[in-house]
Amino acid sequence: MTTDGTRNRLQGHAVTLACVLLFADRQFGTHFFDVEAHGQPLLWQHLFWMFGHPWVYAIVLPALGIVSDALPTFCRRPLVGYTPVALATVATMIVGFGVWLHHMFATGMPVLSLAFFSAASLVITIPSAVSTFAWIATIWTGKPVLTTPFLFLSSFIILFVIGGVSGVMTGAVPLDFQLTDTYFVVAHLHYVLIGINVFPVIGGIYYWFPKMTGRMMSERLGRWNFWTMFLGFNIGFFPMHIVGLMGMPRRIYTYAPGLGWDTINLITTLGSFAFAIGILLFLINLTVSLRHGMPAGANPWDGPTLEWSVPSPVPAYNFAVIPLVASRHPLWEDRLESPERSSLSRGYLLNQGRETLATTVLDAEPDLILKMPGDSYAPLALALGLGVLFVGLILRSEPWAIVGVLATALAILVWLWPQRRLGQIAEPHHV
Repeated sequence: MTTDGTRNRLQGHAVTLACVLLFADRQFGTHFFDVEAHGQPLLWQHLFWMFGHPWVYAIVLPALGIVSDALPTFCRRPLVGYTPVALATVATMIVGFGVWLHHMFATGMPVLSLAFFSAASLVITIPSAVSTFAWIATIWTGKPVLTTPFLFLSSFIILFVIGGVSGVMTGAVPLDFQLTDTYFVVAHLHYVLIGINVFPVIGGIYYWFPKMTGRMMSERLGRWNFWTMFLGFNIGFFPMHIVGLMGMPRRIYTYAPGLGWDTINLITTLGSFAFAIGILLFLINLTVSLRHGMPAGANPWDGPTLEWSVPSPVPAYNFAVIPLVASRHPLWEDRLESPERSSLSRGYLLNQGRETLATTVLDAEPDLILKMPGDSYAPLALALGLGVLFVGLILRSEPWAIVGVLATALAILVWLWPQRRLGQIAEPHHV
């Protein structure tokens, strides 16, 4: 969570700086991006892709986490290589900051920079391969239960490989010169942003839906939903690789007939409609199951983690006491013959408002009770103040800009005013 938050803040700084510089060019006559005044349009591309490419990993990594967390449940075994997968995830975050230039290989950058960023784009495949082989090994050595969530989660592996391989191809500079601005890049983009994100997220919704609502989603409709989406997606977007290799350019809204792309584009259109029907089936299943789904018990999937130890839907208080957790699979400790034993009925009682535990860095031992912030209108006031400030800047209205600055400063002061937020650790309680 901390690493992902740091990544998002760094990305936000890059795109914020780009927008501030562009605003200055348009409103105050500066020349950061103005070619005629010796500005650098490539600076915009650098700042945008410093945000844009790590952003792709920022939205992919939660999907990878869904697969790593939920897939073992349906394989009836822990994730193979949990520690290497965790380290691979961190490595992906780190290396992901150093590959933005592969979006700019065709802009005339120096050869040395092309070599460096091409190498980084190829190196990032190593942690991805570690995770991929770990998921495959988990399925291979487990006893898969072919439920709808399993179908979505396991199909992600196929889409991840296809999208990853096409990305590696564009990471090679000579090939990228041929593929830039063709539909091959569009195909890669869809496999990454839809295949690698949408399928795990929908699988996660099927997985956690009973915990959130207390009802199961329809398995029969779910299978129709999966196969329509999976076939439609691949029929719709895989042919784009082919027309891209044939030279079909992107960013053109229509094409002359007789260029050799007509049949493949027709197939793509049919596949996209099939994929849309699959999304519609998912929404129908979701809506119907909210009212008429079969009641779900506390642990309908036989999951190993703590959320499956409480009723479905989860009570407002979540856990009566903070459980004492001894392993990554507290509900499977008996069947795994684990020497550690978690306690779900004995733990710390946090009943003095909104509180949470702070733990030691190395051993995760309970250390302090943190007093969490209560309900506040300060974030809403801050958002409104910033809105007034930026509208005033865009309209060059000094009074509105001053009002926005004052409102923003007051909201920040109220929001960040120091409060007592520490408490003493007491002995664990029984329930």
